[in-house]
Amino acid sequence: MSSDVPSTLSHVSLGTNDFDRAAAFYDRVMPAIGVKRIMEHPGAVAYGKHFPEFWVQTPFDGKTATTGNGVHVAFLTWSREEVDAFYAAAMEAGATDDGPPGIRAEYNPGYYACFVRDPDGNKIEAMFIDTELAERKTATVN
Repeated sequence: MSSDVPSTLSHVSLGTNDFDRAAAFYDRVMPAIGVKRIMEHPGAVAYGKHFPEFWVQTPFDGKTATTGNGVHVAFLTWSREEVDAFYAAAMEAGATDDGPPGIRAEYNPGYYACFVRDPDGNKIEAMFIDTELAERKTATVN
């Protein structure tokens, strides 16, 4: 087994009860962080930068999609500006605020993130770690 696999995860899937609404929401939100629609199948759409990493789909078993308490998906970004753009696009596309962009020092002194709920109630996050800020804050504590 190779140790140079680029990620721990292959992909993440979120269920939806209104596929067209969910696809329209993510089509508007994901470009804010440089992510595009990569693949689609009936009732499923995948987003990514180079391969399908994030799927939104109707449940395979045909039952109602539900959200999980304590479950969320976090998208890694390259800057605070991308986090801000993601938040703005999500809110414009019908998301519910679950934590506006800002430093989350309880996670890391340079952790900048926002949290929203998509139209199905799934919790999604966009985050950026400002390593320079984290190092400065850590150096002042030591």
